[in-house]
Formats: sequence, structure tokens, C-alpha cells
Amino acid sequence: MGAAVAGWTVAAVLLQVAGLSLFLYGFFPVKPTLRGFSGPESYRMPSCGPVSAGEQKPALPPDQRRSLYRELSEMPPVYDRLVLMVIDGLPAEFVLGKGGKPPSKELMESMPYTQSLLAGCQAAGYHAKAAPPTVTMPRLKAMVSGAIGGFLDVAFNFNTQAFLEDNLLDQLHMIGHKLVMLGDETWIKLFPTLFARQDGVSSFYVRDTVEVDFNVSRHLEFELAAKDWSVLVLHYLGLDHVGHIGGRRSVLMTQKMKEMDEVIRRVHDASLQDNLERTLLVVVSDHGMTEGGNHGGSSYEETDSLALFVGHSVERAHCSPYNQNEALQVDLAPTLALLFGIPIPKNNIGVLLPEVLNSLTDDQKLRTLELNSWQILRLLQAQMPAFCLEDCINSEGGLGIVVHPESIEKEFCHLLSKAFVSHQSSCLHQGSNFKSAEAQYVGTAVENYYGFLRYASEWLSHRATDKPFYLLISAILLMTMSCLFLMGAVSRLFKGQSLSQTDQLSESYLEQRWHLDETVQSMLKGSNSTLVHGAEEKSFDGNNFLCATSYELTPGKRDGYKLCTVLIVLVAGRVIRAWHQGGINWVHFPDISKLLAQADSCIVKSLQTISVLAVVALYSVSLMLLRARSKVVIGVWLSHISCGLLVLLHIWENQINTSLPINHSTTSIARLFYAIASVSISATVLASPWIFPIYSTEAKPASSSDSNLVKDIDSHGISDSVFLTGITYTVFWCLLQLLLQQPINAIPLLLIFLQTVSSIVHFSLDKTLHKQWVQVIAMQFLGMAGHFGLGNTNSLASIDVAGAFIGISSYSTVLSGILMFIITYGSPLMLYLGMVVYISVKDISTPWQLWSYILDKMVTMPCLLPLLINSVALTSYTIVLLLMRNHLFVWSVFSPKYLYVCAATVCTYVGVFIIAVTAVYTCTVFSFRARRYRDQSH
Repeated sequence: MGAAVAGWTVAAVLLQVAGLSLFLYGFFPVKPTLRGFSGPESYRMPSCGPVSAGEQKPALPPDQRRSLYRELSEMPPVYDRLVLMVIDGLPAEFVLGKGGKPPSKELMESMPYTQSLLAGCQAAGYHAKAAPPTVTMPRLKAMVSGAIGGFLDVAFNFNTQAFLEDNLLDQLHMIGHKLVMLGDETWIKLFPTLFARQDGVSSFYVRDTVEVDFNVSRHLEFELAAKDWSVLVLHYLGLDHVGHIGGRRSVLMTQKMKEMDEVIRRVHDASLQDNLERTLLVVVSDHGMTEGGNHGGSSYEETDSLALFVGHSVERAHCSPYNQNEALQVDLAPTLALLFGIPIPKNNIGVLLPEVLNSLTDDQKLRTLELNSWQILRLLQAQMPAFCLEDCINSEGGLGIVVHPESIEKEFCHLLSKAFVSHQSSCLHQGSNFKSAEAQYVGTAVENYYGFLRYASEWLSHRATDKPFYLLISAILLMTMSCLFLMGAVSRLFKGQSLSQTDQLSESYLEQRWHLDETVQSMLKGSNSTLVHGAEEKSFDGNNFLCATSYELTPGKRDGYKLCTVLIVLVAGRVIRAWHQGGINWVHFPDISKLLAQADSCIVKSLQTISVLAVVALYSVSLMLLRARSKVVIGVWLSHISCGLLVLLHIWENQINTSLPINHSTTSIARLFYAIASVSISATVLASPWIFPIYSTEAKPASSSDSNLVKDIDSHGISDSVFLTGITYTVFWCLLQLLLQQPINAIPLLLIFLQTVSSIVHFSLDKTLHKQWVQVIAMQFLGMAGHFGLGNTNSLASIDVAGAFIGISSYSTVLSGILMFIITYGSPLMLYLGMVVYISVKDISTPWQLWSYILDKMVTMPCLLPLLINSVALTSYTIVLLLMRNHLFVWSVFSPKYLYVCAATVCTYVGVFIIAVTAVYTCTVFSFRARRYRDQSH
């Protein structure tokens, strides 16, 4: 039976992994793009037929290429030098306000120079909406290429590769501009050979809020005085790191904004002294941030990025600086391309920003819009090969393409024809004596161009990538087969010998070894005393951590303890639910975490201290109730005390100190914790099956032929061993979470731990009421509820990035990724580890010497049921995602949720693997010891 179920389970897991891999490969492909770089063809009207691949390499020297572009564009570059200043994570509303209202007084006073530029109409600001996922790397790509990348760029963000698509920086380099980069090393990874000078800093070590910006600003004096560069990229990370650590309302936020304002002042002053009209300063942010300081999702707070232009082309006599000027982040690419006289990148879907072109004549403005339209038209032709501009223009009425009346091609043709016709009419009326009529024609042409560009841009941004439908169906079939295999294994388990004999033996031996009344009395009266309740009842010694509740458990007391455990679970669940308000619809409601965020830090640290001490005390009590007093147990207890003290030290040392960029003492403390915890857990797992006896000391067999006491050799020590391992897993995991999680999550972590212990106590007290499958499912659902109780959501923005760098002095993709996973899935994994304790308190006694039977009873249900539940959830949501593949929210809502489902699958695999390996190893060691004992007895 056990071998058959194991075979079905392994086959089901392999099918699920294969199906999930196929689905991810088919549903999240690398977004198709036009290859090559834009060249002279960008300044000519697109022809019908296949879209040209463009230039792969520059064929002309830089000076000749620059002259050619100037001639073909029919307008000179507006600027010669560009300073692109990226303030990572800065929400636009911090500078421009929200809803037509200026920002708060505190925020305005934090950036006085920038506010003076806006009030003096010397700068133009936009709320530049960023596309999800709102993480740095894909947002930088969008700014320089005008293209929206694939959704899985959120994963590539942690392992950036060279950017090979058409983009502004390569185009500027092709015409001879020299580029310098200071700041986030993501730029260096994207463009490894482009910068003449560079100084990169890691963007992922979010504990650093000072040095990460100092390393940029220290070069400012030299670079602003230098005359050899044409493009200077400054990427400041400190404000984003402040948000990750303390949220939007961090005490460090205004100070960091003042620092950024001073940089803006220095750059602007240098540009004014150098050359009054030839340097453009562009201040942008890659994304915004939530109230908690995180990002990655699609909420307004996360997508509200800044685009601020400071230069002569944006100056005007009158302005309303706090109007809600909205744009898209991709609009930056075509705007900068045409201001600097280079072709618009091939894959751009952005639209020119009108307020930045104030210095251009009407003809030049119409020319820039025409070039933008031609570039967008080439993208449309790549998506719709039947669409031909010549047919639109040459046809009667401007609608010559033969398509269905409601086709998208007809709509594009109509809008584009209107724009070109109005442009021609404007040219015909140029120089007329009626200036108002001329202005009206120009205005109509501009309006028609923007009508086409905005419509085409929106259509292209929502254009669903063609997905291999049959591949996705095949993946779902594999996942469905996996579900059926697991269902078959569970059904076989319920119908077969494993479950039936489990129930029968639990009833048959309820009054023997695992009866809780006898357990308590036996432990308290001593190992030699016996409790006689009838002629058929046996003596029993206590080995269970649940036995310290009373000298004698009468039925009434047992019911009282059961009621207490239920109350603990319910009350803790209610408090956890009120701790964080999750979900978009409730996130703004008050909750306990928001109150603590505004409270004094000593209150939060006190709660952390209470949580740590409670966990240490519970573990100490648990070890005291074990019979074994071996050196291993004492050593593990001492190591746990040491780890608890280290967590307390880390809590009180981890003060926010603006004068020190990195608290090296807390890093050393965390590393010492990792080392001690790893050694302790490994030693416990390896040694625990060897330190407990394989026979009952009260009934030690006089000879090996005494077969009546064989059962004492089989199960007693196994339970102690598994219990020691499981409780060690759980409490060390709880301490690790208290080290890594946000400080305000200390009490929820303690409550989740209490829920775990209380559930195990309840199930041990009540063996007859609940079936094992109910108990396993209940514990799994508690873990899932705790996941959201710790502030996690289905948005990528709720991932705690700051905790992933505790104990790490430099960025490591692997280590940080592991810690991030540990933090995010701390609650589900705690319940899986608690399930190891749970299997130790189950009745596994058997009158036969069948180790496979004992192992089957220990691990089958705790492993099979979580796999089945997760498999059903994964398959169901995969089907939903396939059905919603063309939905408007497929990338902003459904896809992030699916990534969480995939991560939960990994969590389930890890939890089940730990349960299975622990039980198999323990039973294997005891089986080996029992055989050796019998051999020695003979």
C-alpha cells in the first residue's frame, strides 16, 4: 500500500512540475520586438509590405550620421547636453501634488528649489504612469526605449542582462555623444560597453540609505565642471531604500528629499553658468511606492512616477504647476529623441509631450508629430500586415482599405487620414494673412495627430502577445492528470488498509500508550508507577509535551483544556486578522499595524522582546518534558537560548541611524544567528534518532524471544525523536522570522506560533472526534491565513525587500532571494514544520514490527493532503488565467496572483519534503538500531 501511494504521489508531482513549466513557458514568453536600430528610414513615410529590420550596426561615422539626421528631420536639435536624474521610488505627488492640489507643506519645504522652478514656469512636471511590474529594470527599459517589456521582467530585475533593443542611449552614442553614468549599477548591466565613465552601486542592498547616494554625489563637482560628456545619468537609490525601511512617512523621507533638491539645484546652476540654452535637465522616477514603501504592483501609488523637465523649451509666461498633467512613462523616449535629433526607437509606443516643445515653431511641432506617427505606424504594420498607409491616403474619403466595417484597421486608417489631411491643410494656409485661421488649422492638425497617437499607443500597450494555445492546453492537461493521480492516491488511502487500520488501532489502543490521562499521571508519579483502570490497561510513562497541564486529567479537565486551545486559536486568529488590512479595497482602513507604525519605537521593540521571550520559554518547557537529558538536548537548548539572545540584541541594536549607512554590528549578529541555528538544527535532526531508547525502560525484555513486548521497541522512541526534531524546527523558524520580519509583525508571529501549538494540543487531547485528514487540512489553512495576516497580499508590492538583506553586507541574488522567500512564506512553512510535531503526538503504536506501517501512518496524510489541495488550487487558477488571457487586467491582477500561486507550490514542496525526510530518516535509524539490538541479543 505505502509503495503504491508513494509511486502515485511522485508521478503526480513530476506531472505537475512538467505542466507548470510548459504553461509558464507558453504564457509568459519574451515579448516580440522589432529587431535592429532606427536609422535614416525613420524620417521617411513607411511603405507597404514587410517592416524593415533597420540597421544592425552604424554604417556612417558619428559626425556624418548626426548631419544626415539633422537634414532629414528638417529641424535642428533643441539641446546638446542631457542630464537624466533618476530618483528611485519618488512618487510624483510628492512634488506635483494630487488631484490639482499642491503637495503638503512639509513636502514642499523639503524641495524648495524644485518648487521654485515649478512656480516660476521654468519646469514642466508630469504624473508619468508606469506600467506594471513597477520594479526598476523594466521601468528603465521603458524610459529609454519607449516599449513595455514582458511581465517576467520582474524576475529578470534581479539578474539584469544587456539590453539589445533600440534605445535612446545607443542612438545618442551612434551620433558621437559621450555618456557618463553614476548610481544604480542596473544601467551598467543594461549597457555594459556604453559609458565612458561610470561608478555603479548596488540597487538591492536596501539597508543602506546614505552611502548609496554619497557615492553618486561625490562625483558631481568634477562631472559638472567637465566639458567632455554630452549625457550624464545620475541614479539615486536612497529615497527608495528609505521607503523600503520605513514607508512613505519615514522620518528620513523629508531629509532625503532635501538632499535630492540640493542635487537638482547644483545641476541646474551648473547648466545655467555653462550654457544658458543647450542643457536639458530631466528628473524622473522609475516608480512610486505604497504606504509601506514597497512597489511592484499596479496601484496608483506604485505607478505614479515623476517626469520633470527643466530647460528653455519648457519655459512659458504663465502656468499652473499643480495641474494634473498626466502622461505615460514611455512618452519620455520619443520626446527626448526628437529634442536631441535622433530617430525614435523602433519599439516605442510613447507619444510626444506637448509642453516640452514650446520653443518649436508650428511647422516643427507638426513635423515631430508626423515622425512620431510614422514610427508608431511601423509598429502597427508589424502587428497587422494588411494595414497600408498608401491605401489610406490614396483612397477616396481616406478609407480605401477593404476590411470589415468595425475592424481596427479601419479605425486606424480613419484617424491617420484625418491627421495627414489636416497637416496638409495647415501647410497650404501657412503664411496667410489670417493668423487666426492658420492657428486653427495647426491646432486641428495637432489634435488629430494626438488622436491617432493616443489611440494607437493604447491599442499597442494592451495588445495580447500571441500565446501557443495548444501548448497551454497540454500544460493544463498535465496538471489535471496530476490532480487525478493525487486524488487517486488519497482515495486509495481512505479505502485501503492505511486509514482503516489507523482508525481501528487508535480506538483499540486508546486506553494504552497514548491515553492522555495515563500519560499525565505516569509522568508525575514516576516511571515505575502504574495506573490501573481495568484489567486490560497497561502502564505508561510520559513522553509528551502536552502532559504538564495537571496532575490528573479528568474528562471535565480534558474538555476544559480542549476549550482553551480552541479559544486560543480563535482569539489569535481575530487579532491577526485585525493586524493588517489587506486588499486594495481595505488597505486604507485603520488597523493595528498602522497604529504601531505611528507609536513610539520603544513600544514596538517591547512587543518584539515579549515575542522572543515567549518563544524561548515555550521551547524550554517543551524540552523539560522530554525524558532524555542527553548532551545533545542540553546543547540544543543552550543554542536556542543563545539564538534568542542574539535576536534580542539585534532588535535593540537595529536603531535607525542617519549618520551610519550600514549597521555592521547588526549584520554580524544576524550572521552569528544563522550559523548557530544551522548547526543546531542539523545536529538535532541527525542525532535525535540515536539518543532515545528503542525500548520501554519499564518493560525491558528479559530475552529477545519475548515477543509480547516487541511493540515497545517500535514506536515509543520514534515519537520522542520526531517531537524533538519538530519542535526544534518550529521554534528556530519562529526566531528566524522574528529576526527577518518587519518589527510590527512580532506579535502576529507569536500568535501564529501559539495557534500551531494549540492546534497540536487540541488534536492530541481529542483523538476520537477528528479524523486525521481534518486535522491536517485545518493546520494547512491556518498557515495560509497567517500568510495574509503578516501583511502579504496578491500584489508584488507587499513583498518585504528590506528583510532580505539582514545579515548580508553585499548583494547576492541567491541569498537575498532565499531570504525573501522565507519572509513571504513564513507562516505556511511554520505550520508545515509544526506538522512534524503533530505526527509525533499521533498514535503510531502497532502490534507488529512493521516499520513501513509506522512510516505510512506518520507521513501519508500530512504529505498527500497539502499536495492535493495545492494541486487543485494551481490547476484551477491556471485554467482561470488561460480564460482571462486577453483580459484588461491580465498583467496587473491575474499574473501577479499566478506568480504567488507558483511560489506557494514551491512552499508546499519544501514543507512536504521536510516532513517526509524527517520521518523517513528517523524510522530508518530506529529500524537499523532495532535490528542491531536483536542481533546483539542473539
